Order: sequence, then structure tokens, then C-alpha cells
Amino acid sequence: MAPDVVSQYLRIFHDSLVSTSALSRLLKEFGSMSRLLSLPEPDLRRLGLSTKQIDWLQCSSSSTAVQQRIHADLEWGAQPGNTIVCYESENYPTLLREIDAAPVLLFVTGQVAALNAKHFAIVGSRRASSYGKRNAYWMAQALSAAGFQICSGLALGVDTQAHKGALNYGCATVAVMGTGADRIYPSVNRKFAEQISNTGALVSEFPLGSPPYAHNFPRRNRIISGMSLGTLVVEANSKSGSLITSRFALEQNREVFALPGPINSQQSRGCHRLIKQGAKLVEEPLDILEELGLGEGDALTNSSSTSVVTGLGNTHSSAADATGENLLQLIGAHGCLFQSLMEESNLHIQELNSRLLHMEMKGLIRLEGGRYYRCS
Repeated sequence: MAPDVVSQYLRIFHDSLVSTSALSRLLKEFGSMSRLLSLPEPDLRRLGLSTKQIDWLQCSSSSTAVQQRIHADLEWGAQPGNTIVCYESENYPTLLREIDAAPVLLFVTGQVAALNAKHFAIVGSRRASSYGKRNAYWMAQALSAAGFQICSGLALGVDTQAHKGALNYGCATVAVMGTGADRIYPSVNRKFAEQISNTGALVSEFPLGSPPYAHNFPRRNRIISGMSLGTLVVEANSKSGSLITSRFALEQNREVFALPGPINSQQSRGCHRLIKQGAKLVEEPLDILEELGLGEGDALTNSSSTSVVTGLGNTHSSAADATGENLLQLIGAHGCLFQSLMEESNLHIQELNSRLLHMEMKGLIRLEGGRYYRCS
């Protein structure tokens, strides 16, 4: 996109007298910033803009402070791997443009082409249990195998495991941030964010340098759901921000899915509430694909199983050994992926394969849909 058009967007972005939702609706109606800015004053008045707003909108100049911010943004966007994506850009996510209050522009680090993939959102608790983390990983890996690009929020817990499930399958993933694109939050995910940007993208609608203000995160959730065909809530308590994402998804006419959990777990309350309210109950990835009209059971099961066994790049020291009983505990009551067992047991891949095969032959466990389950 031409630098002068990007500069127009940045001037409006940094010096706005019109709300994001109002400006978004205007851009949706007229299609481009240049067409909006060229409207005669009577037309702008009929749209409900005040004299002050019209003067601001049509003024080509801005304050020194705003000019400095525009210059800094353009310099950031000129760096390799950084892109400023405006509402009318061909790289702007198609589904996101359809929602109310769509972002006027996006700051993107990584592969900008990733924004127009077929996205599916996986969200959940930052304080996820082992059950939640494993299932987020499993769902992300299986849905990646089915052709989706996972979209989540880079937070600890479910978000991180969802991104990892996609990356470890060898697929790109998109992280929508509640900070400026140049500030990674939480900081412990800094290296992980670099991995995401190598094949996917980090996305933010907030000005560069924006810290992780609490009110930013509900706002960014509408982007996660808005980019995606559907949203799966893996684990959430009754006040979880993930429920905000699911509400946005419903308002955006997108599908909402929820993974049930133990009835005595506080982290399951939010998911169970969603299911009571009509969200699709998910027991396996095929439930999602069938609801979206995309599923073939055998193909998904085969690709999911293959990804678990062969999509492994890392090996671990077996210093912290695990007995068969340890493995049964790790598998738990709800099953576990091979990748999760390898990470949590610290066993070398060959040794873990050998132990699991031995346990299968003894009838202690079974492999089903790429997950190991206890037989008793």
C-alpha cells in the first residue's frame, strides 16, 4: 500500500476525534480512506459528523507530536518482518473486515500473508489445568492437520498450548496481542513469540509501545473471534475473559464450541455454562469439523495420529525417568497425546515408544485418535 495512504490512516489513528466503531462503519460503507476524505461536507454532515469532526477529518496536517508518532510507525513498518496493514489493504483479514468495530489498522510482525488463512480460535484459562493444556494442544494439532490456522492470544495456559500444538505440527499460527506489536506479554513468551512470527504472525491494533493494560485484552478478543470461523473455549472459570471472546463470536455470527470438564472443577464452569446456553459440546476435533461442514472422520483421525507419532523434533534426556505407573498418572482419566507424555516424562522418544507399546500389549492403555487412554 502506498506510503501516503498509510500515513493518512496513521494520522486518523493517532489523532482521532471519531470512535473506532464509527470510523470502521464509515470505511465499511465507502471502502477506502481516500474516498471517505474526499466526501463533501454536506455528505459528512448527513452521516452525523460534527463540524469539528469534519474539519479534523479533512485536515491534512497534524500536531508535531502526532507527526513524530507517524514517523516512528513508518520507520517500524520499514523494518524487515514488520507491516502496517490498513483496513483497505488486500492483506487485511477478510472475515475481520465484516465485524462491527473492525480495527482501522493492524501492526503485524511476521508473515503478513498468514492473516488471510482459514483461522480457528482456541482460547481458555491462563491458569489452565493439565487437562486443559493437553486438550488445547490436541485440538490445535488436530485442527491444524485439518487445514485450519490456529488463532489465539499468546497468554499463558490454554493460549500457549494452542499455539504450540500448531507449531509442533509444522503449521503457522497467529497471536493477537493486547499490547503494542513491539512489546511481548507475558515476557516469558518472548522467544516463543519469535517462533510464531517465523511462520505465522503477531498482530496488534494498539499503538507501538502500548503496555498490557487490563482493558486492552477484552478489546483484542473481538479480533481473535473476528478473524476466525469458530471459537473453541477449552477451559474457563465463570469470570474468564474467554467468555468475552465467545460472546464476541456470537455477536459476529460465528460458531462457538466448548470443551466439557470435570463437574467439580471451577475451571469447567465457564465451558459448562456455554454448553447450557447452546454452544456445541466438543469431545473430539471431528465435532468441530462436522459443525462447520468440513469434517471427514477417518482423514482427521489418521492425520492427527500421524502428527502425534512423527511430528516430533525434540528429544529429551531420560535422567528423570518415569515408571509405567508414572505414565498412567500422566495419561490421567481423560487421555494424553504422545507429545505431552514425552515432554512431561522426560523420556527419550524411543524409550517412551517402547514403554507405551509394552503397556498396550499388557492391556493397560489403548491408542485412539492420536491419544493414549487408560483401559481400566
